[in-house]
Amino acid sequence: MSVPASTTPEQALTELLAIMARLRDPVQGCAWDLAQDMQSLAPYTIEEAYEVVEAIAQGDAQAQCEELGDLLLQIVFQAQLASEQGGFRFADVAAAISAKLIRRHPHIFRDGRLDLPRIELTPEQVSAQWDEIKAVEKAISAAQGKVATPAFLDKVGAGHSPLRRAEKLQARAGEVGYDWQDPRPVLAKLREELDEFEQALDHGLGQDALQDELGDILFCTTNLARQVGVDSEQALLGGIAKFRRRFGYIEQALGKRGESLSDASLAEMEALWQGAKREGM
Repeated sequence: MSVPASTTPEQALTELLAIMARLRDPVQGCAWDLAQDMQSLAPYTIEEAYEVVEAIAQGDAQAQCEELGDLLLQIVFQAQLASEQGGFRFADVAAAISAKLIRRHPHIFRDGRLDLPRIELTPEQVSAQWDEIKAVEKAISAAQGKVATPAFLDKVGAGHSPLRRAEKLQARAGEVGYDWQDPRPVLAKLREELDEFEQALDHGLGQDALQDELGDILFCTTNLARQVGVDSEQALLGGIAKFRRRFGYIEQALGKRGESLSDASLAEMEALWQGAKREGM
């Protein structure tokens, strides 16, 4: 969908906010939108963010534009819900990030102004400056009693995917020596965790126990990836892509026989899977 070149960002955003308000209108709104709350929307926010990442990886500009719109909708939706509850508004969200960007870029916005020449810094210096300002802001908030004094691992925020957060927590603990220096002990730990999962399965310990043990396995696997210098998320994405290729091979091979996936047995599909593997897929 194209919009007139004369349409300003302000006009487009004003229209989006009006649409969201109408969808949430108690009388004339949409039943699905009215049934949502912040908790029910949270999974969609994560899903949309990943779809943006996928569109970027594919180099599909049109898809990226569409997915960014879907992600923006989640922000607008959450702000609408908050405003209905007497909390923050979309304007507060935008103003807060604007203020943060100005505070964290003093080499650009000197004295909080937008019209002064920048101070030349390297990307590394900018990153270090950002972290320093962020640490000062957190210390001030802690001193004012707005937030609790942060623990050592609190430096790793919750704003990461689970795999990335596990990776960063492990690296943070490693800064004070709580880390292996060789992947082999991690492999041994992984085998230990697999054994514990099998024991929980054999003893019928239930879903909570299985989830707990599986969490340990995933955490340990992420640590193994970090130890050998492999990005766990990229490795998983590679595994997903491989699965799609090989399963697609199965589907095509069955189609050539005049069969469908639902008609084939597990043994037939596994034989075709091994065929795809032999072909290097």
